[in-house]
Amino acid sequence: MAAEPEPKSRWMYVSFVLIVILIAQLGLFSYVMIDFQRTISELQDKQDSIHADLASLNISVESLGSYLNYLNELQGSSVSQPSIGITPVQIYDLSQDSVVLITVKWQTLSGLEPISSGSGFIYDRAGHIITNNHVVEDADAIDVTFSDGTTVHAELVGADPYIDLAVIKVDGGPSDLLHPLPLGRSSELLVGESVMAIGNPFGLSNSMSLGIVSQLGRELDAPRNYKIVDVIQVDAAINPGNSGGPLMNMHGEVVGVNTAIIEGSVGVGFAIPSDTVRREVPQLIQTGQYMHPWIGVTSVDLEPGIAEAMGLNITKGTIVVEVVAESPADVAGIKAGNQTTVIGGRIFTLGGDVIVGVDDVVTVRKLIDVLVYIERNKNPGDTVALKIIRNGELLSVDVTLGVRPAL
Repeated sequence: MAAEPEPKSRWMYVSFVLIVILIAQLGLFSYVMIDFQRTISELQDKQDSIHADLASLNISVESLGSYLNYLNELQGSSVSQPSIGITPVQIYDLSQDSVVLITVKWQTLSGLEPISSGSGFIYDRAGHIITNNHVVEDADAIDVTFSDGTTVHAELVGADPYIDLAVIKVDGGPSDLLHPLPLGRSSELLVGESVMAIGNPFGLSNSMSLGIVSQLGRELDAPRNYKIVDVIQVDAAINPGNSGGPLMNMHGEVVGVNTAIIEGSVGVGFAIPSDTVRREVPQLIQTGQYMHPWIGVTSVDLEPGIAEAMGLNITKGTIVVEVVAESPADVAGIKAGNQTTVIGGRIFTLGGDVIVGVDDVVTVRKLIDVLVYIERNKNPGDTVALKIIRNGELLSVDVTLGVRPAL
């Protein structure tokens, strides 16, 4: 029979087992505690993240509330409000079949030869196409190429060199290729609003460039020292070949006709406003020309040196330096200057009437204010009341507008 283990050995064995169990429990406890602490730390991080998200959300809610308050204030005012439109991709898809390539040909000894090209867009289903006058001016033949490559002949219907607009009409073009573009209201444009110029720069068909409205109410030189007024300035890329193409807003509406750049500039382009197109094109289609209202004066805008030389206490207005003989201004008795003065190294003719207002609705700072007002609101035969200063006295002179002389 085996011998019984001694009590001392038995207690040592039991103690060893207990120590092992204790160590295992301590290890398990430590693991549980570490895991618990890790979980607590992760929960704390999540809580901090939630607090940060809530703070950001509160800021966004406050900003949205401020913007909504701003919109509510605008609804009660006359300030124009931008609205959300469609994407440039959608606008391109909707408009590409409405933009055409215009090729101008001249008659040479060897026949008709292509000389230049530009852009245009379809105005109606009768086949009328809008472009710039300088695109088709002096053309012996005009070809129009649609987006699918179809090329047809076109005839000049009407042109206005004073505003650089022209209307041509395709000769027997397929009706399924005539997709008119809607005209928007350029008067509702805002500086900073996104716009797109579509056309054929350097013959690269159906190109789109994206930009913003840089400024409104600019002016460009026109023939015979006249001005193209109310012009839109944009920073969308406009290059040779873009002329006559549409300037689109974010609703897919034409708000201008791309027309010019400043040579050597980057991001300075100009477009004739769609409100001018609305006003002129029906008359161009009907009669072939547009009758501009005309006063018949040349003037110099006031500046401090000129005002001082004339003894005036104002610096806003435009001084009449020449009145065209038998013009509306001449018939109405508007007086030109007769005093030649050198101011700042420049020669001025002073002493004429100073135009300071029109029809009690326009305060004239510069001549451009007069031109914009009558172009927007008046026709030949209408009467305007010019507010003038003559010999220090404020007078009102009624002028019956005539027709600007043809080129």
